[in-house]
Amino acid sequence: MDDTADGSGEAAPVKVDCGIIVVTYNSAGHIGKLLEGLPAATPGLRIRCLVVDNNSHDETVSILRSRDDVTVVEAGANLGYAGAINMGRSLIGPCSATLILNPDLLLESGAVVELYRALGQANVGVAVPMLLNLGGELYPSIRREPSLTRAFGDAVFGAHWASKPGWLSETVRDRCAYQAAHHVAWAGGAALLIAEDCDDAVGEWDEERFFLYSEETDFAVRARRQGYRICYVPTARAYHEDGGSGRSPALAALMAVNRVRYYEKYHGRLASALFRAVVALHYALRSARPEQRMVLRTVARRSLWSRLPHGDRRSTPQATQHETPART
Repeated sequence: MDDTADGSGEAAPVKVDCGIIVVTYNSAGHIGKLLEGLPAATPGLRIRCLVVDNNSHDETVSILRSRDDVTVVEAGANLGYAGAINMGRSLIGPCSATLILNPDLLLESGAVVELYRALGQANVGVAVPMLLNLGGELYPSIRREPSLTRAFGDAVFGAHWASKPGWLSETVRDRCAYQAAHHVAWAGGAALLIAEDCDDAVGEWDEERFFLYSEETDFAVRARRQGYRICYVPTARAYHEDGGSGRSPALAALMAVNRVRYYEKYHGRLASALFRAVVALHYALRSARPEQRMVLRTVARRSLWSRLPHGDRRSTPQATQHETPART
């Protein structure tokens, strides 16, 4: 590895263009394909890739140990997405940008380069790609800031009124909005490239509130409050197998509850109570399905929130590979 001395007698890693952090949990069916596509997605960039494993019980770690192109960090517990990202941030080493990736992604050739170029624009701190499903269909990943009217519109109309005005929907469904680069409030967290100065300004992800879901919403609003913009880059494309880490009624309830937790973090008691009521309405209108009734009960009864999936206590991470050489 091309290291330099840091004055302490120990080798210090070189600064790379892009440090890549992938969070895995029972991701044996996906992680190999993602890693194999990284060279084509990052031509000309110096990269360093680190995978933080959240205590997988399948063959994920064995697959990672067999590779010489990543640093594997075994968290020793399930820290959740934000917690694992924080661990990765502390270990990735110096880099001009940090790429956060879900393991169930496939990146198109040159995708990371396109994101990296977008960070060169004035005040852009985060760049996000176009997401498609594995069949090549557009996934509506662009989001507006959560609000009472948007939560109400999504509760009542769902995805059936795709052209409803922006004040009635958090999700941007107009396909024309996905054709050109522009600034957005936030986007799905499957792939985010974060500039070094933005990462430093925002700091750690909020792992105390958000084990999974809404952590990317929170990071985006904190970045915007620091004066940074989030840029959607349609020339960077990634294919996402949504739910590759698994789905369950408990996770559906966690997603709903974390929407409320996010809103409560930035709004007063009355507005937050109204927002929670609208989220409950969303599931009440769909309560013919048993899983939706379970989510409704959980949102309505705050005493149940502590039973939802949450992060385990951190242990000392174990790096099971030497640090990956910086690759040009």
